[in-house]
Amino acid sequence: MLENILLNYVVFLLKIITVVISLIILLAATIKLKKDGKENDNGVIKITDISEKILNQKEELEESMMDEEELKKKKKQKETKTKNNTISKRLFILEFNGDIQASGTKSLREEITAIINIAKPEDEVLLKLESPGGLVHSYGLAASQLQRLRDNGIYLTIAVDKVAASGGYMMACVGNQIIAAPFSFIGSIGVIAESVNIHKLLKKHDVDVDVITAGKYKRTLTLIGENTEEGKRKFQEELSEIHMLFKNFVSKNRPELDIDNIATGETWLGEKALELKLVDQIITSDDFILKAVKDRKVYLIKYKEKRSLTEKIGIQFETSIQNIINKILEKNTNIK
Repeated sequence: MLENILLNYVVFLLKIITVVISLIILLAATIKLKKDGKENDNGVIKITDISEKILNQKEELEESMMDEEELKKKKKQKETKTKNNTISKRLFILEFNGDIQASGTKSLREEITAIINIAKPEDEVLLKLESPGGLVHSYGLAASQLQRLRDNGIYLTIAVDKVAASGGYMMACVGNQIIAAPFSFIGSIGVIAESVNIHKLLKKHDVDVDVITAGKYKRTLTLIGENTEEGKRKFQEELSEIHMLFKNFVSKNRPELDIDNIATGETWLGEKALELKLVDQIITSDDFILKAVKDRKVYLIKYKEKRSLTEKIGIQFETSIQNIINKILEKNTNIK
């Protein structure tokens, strides 16, 4: 009996050790990935002709329902159309799926630089944006990247199929126009910060904590030290200041908004967002692209980084951890 217990315990320990070693290896790969990412920039811009794909699909479907005579007529029309094809306008499609750190900004920067280098006055950009927001400085930089398009006279449409909230809406409002799906979530023009404090728990167990700072407001809130009312007030002031900057940024880009009415931290579905002038049109990105194909060449622009096997493992590890966190958050989140 005792031998079996010991054996099971040893097996359990071996499993734990294996998991820990695996995590250490993956963490080391992640650290190397981040270090290499700063030192090397060996990415490439990939361009995919979306319009050709859509038009070819349409023709295949049409031809599959034609008889032989109709196919011959269609072939002659196609030849004439090819000879007289004078479409010069282009629509460049970008995609941004935002996380807390807006980590897609690096790729967005490269893609926007590429477009600025080749864009003509009649060209436009469509950004398919999905983001619930995140860190203020990260999304501020992402919004600044989009502003580069506007500064270079390139018309920018932002498409929201699911969500553009908080930092996501900060990005969206930079566009010349915002389109949204009927049930997309829009808005959340507010600022939030949460802080856990375990000072009372430590004090209960006779654990002393000293938080030493130089500068009166170097640390307004702390995890393990005692938070003062003065520190809390200062932190609230800082949040309010950030909120005011956020409101001013949105107002500057969308002056038609009643900013005090909508900058409450609330989110709205697409139809209501249209009524409040947070968006300009209710339409999905798919339908917008289908319409654009009629008189434009449409290209998907993607920045791809060349990565080693170690880097790919590191990315997979980070993605797995992020997915676990997202699932935990989803289980504890309800639509209200």
